[in-house]
Amino acid sequence: MARIKGAYNAKKKHNRVLKLAKGYRGARSKQYRVAKQSVMRALASAYAGRRQRKGQFRRIWIARINAAARLNGLSYSKFMFGLKSAGIDLNRKMLAEMAVNDAEGFASLVETAKAEIK
Repeated sequence: MARIKGAYNAKKKHNRVLKLAKGYRGARSKQYRVAKQSVMRALASAYAGRRQRKGQFRRIWIARINAAARLNGLSYSKFMFGLKSAGIDLNRKMLAEMAVNDAEGFASLVETAKAEIK
């Protein structure tokens, strides 16, 4: 059985990592050992960032709903309580979209929530 040397596969592995590290500064993009550490950290941060993005969008939606609700005379918490009491089941993404693009529709929701609170 012929001996298989590892150089070809090692070179492929190194090139794969160095390709991911393209654009990094200094040795991080040139030397395999340093590039591997940087790429591993970058991929871990990217994974965490994709999870954090969901919460960031939720915070943006809540801020937009709060601003629009206050323009109509209600706080965010009272508005959401009123909607829940009225049995209106809209998610925050759609409420924020309405607040920005459909002010009349959002105002009618606020009136419904106000009527349900009192």
